[in-house]
Amino acid sequence: MTIAADEADWRFDRWCKKHFPHLAFGQMQRLLRTGQFRLDGRRLDAAARLQPGQVVRIPPLPVADGEAAGPAVKAPRTVSTADAKFIRSLVLYEDEHLIAIDKPAGLAVQGGSKTYRHVDGMLDAFVGRDGQRPRLVHRLDRDTSGILVLARSGSAARELVFAFQQHRVRKLYWAVLVGAPTRNEGRIDLPLAKAGPSGRERMEVDPEEGGQFARTSFKILARAGKVGAWVALQPHTGRTHQLRAHMNAIGTPILGDGKYGGKVAHPDGAPKGLMLHARELELPHPTKGRLLIEAPPPLDFRQALNWLGLGEPELPGATLAEWPTEGR
Repeated sequence: MTIAADEADWRFDRWCKKHFPHLAFGQMQRLLRTGQFRLDGRRLDAAARLQPGQVVRIPPLPVADGEAAGPAVKAPRTVSTADAKFIRSLVLYEDEHLIAIDKPAGLAVQGGSKTYRHVDGMLDAFVGRDGQRPRLVHRLDRDTSGILVLARSGSAARELVFAFQQHRVRKLYWAVLVGAPTRNEGRIDLPLAKAGPSGRERMEVDPEEGGQFARTSFKILARAGKVGAWVALQPHTGRTHQLRAHMNAIGTPILGDGKYGGKVAHPDGAPKGLMLHARELELPHPTKGRLLIEAPPPLDFRQALNWLGLGEPELPGATLAEWPTEGR
């Protein structure tokens, strides 16, 4: 079976559950350990990330009556009227090639353990006369708000996935920090690696044990003394939780980020929620050159700025136009 464009960067165990829901997790693990599942001819594990165009070799699979089973027949997807109206209300930009939505904090992009309501489950709301269902081409953390791009077709998905992989997409995030960096701007080059038990993994700085290269640039937009700061962040790599891990690593965790900042990230009286927002995104459009999309900061983010006594940016860097374009 060939990995589809809308399955980009899926873990193998999630992909397997989608196509073979009858296959128990333990059975899948045994087939992986004995090399019976193969990805482009090579062994893989349950956590392997898949990319469009890769080929999975499927062994004979057990079912209840002991016979071999092939891929499960896909059940038709449905989206409720309320969810269809909701997801449509989030649209920032839409044309025949792509859709950009303003994802609210707290809404997962994809399903998982005990996650039943998510963006991917609502995408049938955008199916048009051609029957094409939009594809996810990148991700945002559940608790991060802001711009999420969807491809309208398989060809658009391939182009957009490639653009993200080749760092041809420029992204700008806004964040509210607890504490403030000593410098008004800078660059963080700290390798990151996953650590911790399954289901509770976090990214940790790992300069010597094979951590992946990760780079983030920051500019302070306004300071609230030593209490906090409003910053703009530009990720030059796309590691999991990169911005959260990097800001915590320099001693200024993002407000509301208990996973990385612990109790420090939850000062008394502060608004609740992770104060990280995907504010601007500039990407190559299939027919319109480079397209710039903006998402206004949500209410809780504005409340956090008010809590710190901050209003308008006091220093440059709040828009992509104020950042250098090298490395596009």
